[in-house]
Amino acid sequence: MPDIPVEFVIQGTTEEGKSFRPSDWAERLCGVMAAFGSDQHLAYSPYVHPITSNGIRCVVVDMRLEGVEPMAFRFLLSFAKDNDLRVRPGRPPERTKLAELERGAGADA
Repeated sequence: MPDIPVEFVIQGTTEEGKSFRPSDWAERLCGVMAAFGSDQHLAYSPYVHPITSNGIRCVVVDMRLEGVEPMAFRFLLSFAKDNDLRVRPGRPPERTKLAELERGAGADA
């Protein structure tokens, strides 16, 4: 049985293969979900964050967002659809666990 991804990725490329503009679209979109922490710094949501994958700006959306904030989840899906952006599955559960372990190890260093 194949692993079901725990996230999906909105790519900054349209279905026609054109780059989505502006170039900072991913940071802007993630900024909608960001909040100021107790340290007075803006931090991205743990459910939505920008990445660069193979030179393409993307937004990774954790599937748990649908249960936590369904309206935000639908907004992100609608954004991708309205702008004709490519959406692909993200990491399967075991790769997500490995990434979390690596982040935790980096924080201890």
